[in-house]
Amino acid sequence: MNLISGWFKRHFSDPQVVILAVLLIIGTVVILMLGNLLAPVLASVVIAYLLEGLVGILQKYKVPRLVAVLLVFFGFIIFLFFLLLGMFPLIWKQIGQLFQQLPTMISWSQRELLRLPERYPDFISEQQLIQITSVMRSELTELGQAILSRSVASVRGLITILVYTFLMPLLVFFFLKDKVRLIQWLTQFLPDDRSLAAEVWHEVDRKIGNYIRGKFWEILIVWAANYLTFKILGLQFALLISLFVGLSVLIPYFGAIAMVFPVASIAYFQWGWSSHFAYVVALYIVIQFLDGNILVPLLFSEVVNIHPVAIMVAVLIFGGMWGFWGVFFAIPLATLVQAVLKTWAQHRIKKTQETQTEEGLEKRPAT
Repeated sequence: MNLISGWFKRHFSDPQVVILAVLLIIGTVVILMLGNLLAPVLASVVIAYLLEGLVGILQKYKVPRLVAVLLVFFGFIIFLFFLLLGMFPLIWKQIGQLFQQLPTMISWSQRELLRLPERYPDFISEQQLIQITSVMRSELTELGQAILSRSVASVRGLITILVYTFLMPLLVFFFLKDKVRLIQWLTQFLPDDRSLAAEVWHEVDRKIGNYIRGKFWEILIVWAANYLTFKILGLQFALLISLFVGLSVLIPYFGAIAMVFPVASIAYFQWGWSSHFAYVVALYIVIQFLDGNILVPLLFSEVVNIHPVAIMVAVLIFGGMWGFWGVFFAIPLATLVQAVLKTWAQHRIKKTQETQTEEGLEKRPAT
């Protein structure tokens, strides 16, 4: 107990550390309790972070902030309308085609599975195959029931989407326009002496802002590269599959691995064991390799300096705590933890040096 109490006294006797700990606890409690209610606000903050980089670039060229905000915001609205009116109908059409072909794909897969005991009798038996197919049928039945239940509640979901469609652009605009005023309003509730918390905030603000903007460009580039590849090779549902491949980069390492199965399944259903199937899978792996070893270092150079093991641990921990959103924000949350630990350690070293300097001055003999 003396060891624990000594550790607490040594680390939490500093008011700066206490202020930082209290702010982190309050922020965590607010997100846990009000996360669902504040979802459009949090999403708007992420989008504002994304657009703030463009506003900053225009300001460097002496464009007034209000003019820069208006130009960037209207560009964002035009891009949003392009996605909703240009891309979404095509994606929705491919989703409908996929669901129409899904029964045929399932039947074809079952026939292929039934041939496995004949081809590889030493590795799989007919009884094992029956168990596998029964499990797959039960999983597909549960998936169909889940889709049906969601479709029953689709009216409420549609209303929510419509509200968010009008609410979130307004929130994004005001977050950009009144950024300084909002920050000043929030800081008036904080203690005046909050240097440690301010250091953590500036570190996290810089890294997470750059991370969000870099991740946006990574999604677009990976989406476009896979779409062009699939389209040239003639893969079905190229736009839909490439979109999910692009979005999979939001989940580090696991996303790229998880998307191998749907890409390979669509290619195998379309061509079977052929050269086209091999080209699709091989080029998908090549694009993922280029993304991880060339694109990511270019976009995130020294932005998020976190070891891959730490990233995977963050995905597992935060994903287990908050599901999809925990996985989505795993790297920003890991960045926050890293910034807190780094700034805290630097603060301790600084305080120790100041204490040693004061003690040395006290011991110095008077002249």
